[in-house]
Amino acid sequence: MIPDVSQALSWLESHPQALRGINRGLERETLRVTPDGHLATTGHPEHLGAALTHKWITTDFAEALLEFITPVDGDIDHMLTFMRDIHRYVARNIGDERMWPFSMPCFIDNGLDIELAQFGSSNIGRMKTLYREGLKNRYGALMQTISGVHYNFSLPLAFWQARDGVEDAQSGKAAISAGYFQLIRNYYRFGWVIPFLFGASPAICSSFLQGKPQTLPFEKTDNGMFYLPYGTSLRLSDLGYTNKSQSSLGITFNNLDSYVAGLKQAIRTPSEEFARIGLEKDGKLLQLNTNVLQIENELYAPIRPKRVTRSGESPSNALLRGGVEYIEVRSLDINPFSPIGVDEQQVRFLDLFMVWCALADAPEMSSAELQCTRGNWNRVILEGRRPGLTLGIGCETAQFPLEQVGKNLFRDLRRVAQTLDGVNGGDAYCTVCDSLVACFEDPSLTFSARTLDLMLEQGIGGAGRVLADQYRTMLSQEPLSVLSEKEFEQERDASWRRQRDIEAADTEPFTSWLAHQEG
Repeated sequence: MIPDVSQALSWLESHPQALRGINRGLERETLRVTPDGHLATTGHPEHLGAALTHKWITTDFAEALLEFITPVDGDIDHMLTFMRDIHRYVARNIGDERMWPFSMPCFIDNGLDIELAQFGSSNIGRMKTLYREGLKNRYGALMQTISGVHYNFSLPLAFWQARDGVEDAQSGKAAISAGYFQLIRNYYRFGWVIPFLFGASPAICSSFLQGKPQTLPFEKTDNGMFYLPYGTSLRLSDLGYTNKSQSSLGITFNNLDSYVAGLKQAIRTPSEEFARIGLEKDGKLLQLNTNVLQIENELYAPIRPKRVTRSGESPSNALLRGGVEYIEVRSLDINPFSPIGVDEQQVRFLDLFMVWCALADAPEMSSAELQCTRGNWNRVILEGRRPGLTLGIGCETAQFPLEQVGKNLFRDLRRVAQTLDGVNGGDAYCTVCDSLVACFEDPSLTFSARTLDLMLEQGIGGAGRVLADQYRTMLSQEPLSVLSEKEFEQERDASWRRQRDIEAADTEPFTSWLAHQEG
């Protein structure tokens, strides 16, 4: 089931310098909660800065949903310490509130009470909030409070120069983009390994279901927790943020042009379902438009090709202009065993897996086969730790035991690890391989098994409150390490200045400005 990567691995071992200079970045979402574990009803704290323009601290869907962003970094320890500094600063500046340590939300009495993220009075700020209004009306606010970690990854130019003979990023953008799309196709085929190892949402609070009927075979505890005994990541299941109308779009990842064409088509494709919501009611705007996607970022995807956008540029136009610059991995649950929601072991594993995905052959995939890959993901998401679980090739032409497939994958990953350790010194990557491969023989070592044990013992609310209290105390007492208090204050003040400048520059009424954006 695992493609034969031996030739590519031999090439890598003879070109180890091609991996010198990997860049990464992290984005972590977390809900602000009260001491008793309920969703905070306070607005985004002003003294953290302006969510619209702050470089490191913003909000995602809701005012209570914080998002922390590290700059691009070539050093894993520095990146994680930077992320920890953001957590330390926030822990000291949100009063008595805590950061929720799980992906699935805490106690939410009514999804209608969730305040959407506010970004000020500028046209772009109002558009961001209206987009979220559309998400709420389309999928429900509760779905949007699910939190995750995004991992941004780029291979060094030296990799593409050695492998594909490109001279520079601009002239070689077609070859580099093709290489990243190869990586993405392999991710769709084999990325289920991420929820298997690191899924940490095997259970949900009954308040999340809001009384809706469920088809999943949940077991229920006396305190109202619903769980799947072998489940790994309910966040990635149909309970999470999915858009079923997107499955018919036929977007594929075979090359940049077809991907962008599919994305642009989705922005223009009317949706009968979303048209029923309407654009406006009682003078209140309800969504940006009634198409399948309001904007490109609404496309649900476990991985995305990305390029930093220029002012006013859409993500797809940025890709057409400069090609794929980096990959955004979106399948990580919050790691409840880390005060910052992610740890070094996960980052190093993702490095290894991304390199493997870039090396392994990846035949083109039709939209139908792309849907077939969802079968393996769903098996792992809902019953990944079930003894004897098998995975299918393509559209179920053959079945293989997950344990066997995982061990075969890690045999390749260990060769990548040896190469990376040779380049960077030490044995950190090999140590990660040796530690994680044991999960295939003993799934009780996985994050989901350990998380479920905690939740069965203490309940979701109990476990969440204990960890949130523990991390709040720990982080608020730790000194800053990479950033300084003064740098946080300077960025806070600068973010407010930037927001005021944007607001002052707006001259066009919002509705006519919005019409121009869509045109």
